Amino acid sequence: MTLLAILVGTLVAGIGSVWVAAWLSFGVLSRYTQHMLSLAAGALMATSFLHLLPEAFESGVGPHELFLTFLVGLVFFFLLDKAELWHHGHEHGHDHDQKEGSHAHVHPHPHAHSDAPRGQWAVLAGDSVHCFGDGILIASAFMADMHLGMIAALAVWAHEIPHHMGDLAVLRQGSSSRRAAIVKVSMAGAITALGGAVGYVLVDALREWLPFFLVIASSSFVYVALADLIPQLQKRLSARETAAQILWLAVGIGMVVIVSALAGHQH
Repeated sequence: MTLLAILVGTLVAGIGSVWVAAWLSFGVLSRYTQHMLSLAAGALMATSFLHLLPEAFESGVGPHELFLTFLVGLVFFFLLDKAELWHHGHEHGHDHDQKEGSHAHVHPHPHAHSDAPRGQWAVLAGDSVHCFGDGILIASAFMADMHLGMIAALAVWAHEIPHHMGDLAVLRQGSSSRRAAIVKVSMAGAITALGGAVGYVLVDALREWLPFFLVIASSSFVYVALADLIPQLQKRLSARETAAQILWLAVGIGMVVIVSALAGHQH
């Protein structure tokens, strides 16, 4: 019975939050697609600095170990991004050479997809680690008390919504269609259930590793925000457009702050 409750709670929190985020991003807020990158940057940074890192440091693990993990995470996601860009650029160049070899005309969009994968694999990998950690947290709560478990699942569901809106914006600005973006983030969200199942079996052993899961996930969100999203926003714009960017950045941060406050950090 406890395992069933854990699986239901983790699926609702992990995948349910993605679907609500998609409904908001592609429905209610679809007219503001130009501003979703600003919102995504704010939401990802706020999730990292106001939720994941504080929770990791409150665990009692030494700051040296956590900062080292954060640094290793940043370097890892940089290399992951670099490998994906190199692979994509290699394939793109190969296709171009084939077209030239077959006497095709000039390539119609030589740079159309050059930056498409940027940030996608980093944010999905970090999201999966984050969701796995959430699953362990939910499992721990359910095993302590059924009512506490339901509160924890609801809290995770709530605080993941603005975060997943940021994920969807990152994927959407690349080559992913709406459906592909939702499927990819939903698959990452489903890792919550895996974390819950593993946590049910190995909750005591994995609890010691939770702070490191949180820091690794945090490093991916900081990397995507600062290496991919923020540079795209650093353009010469009018005062009105700049104000709109700052406003939507603040909205992304504010959403995470408000939802975390409402959730009461029960998870």
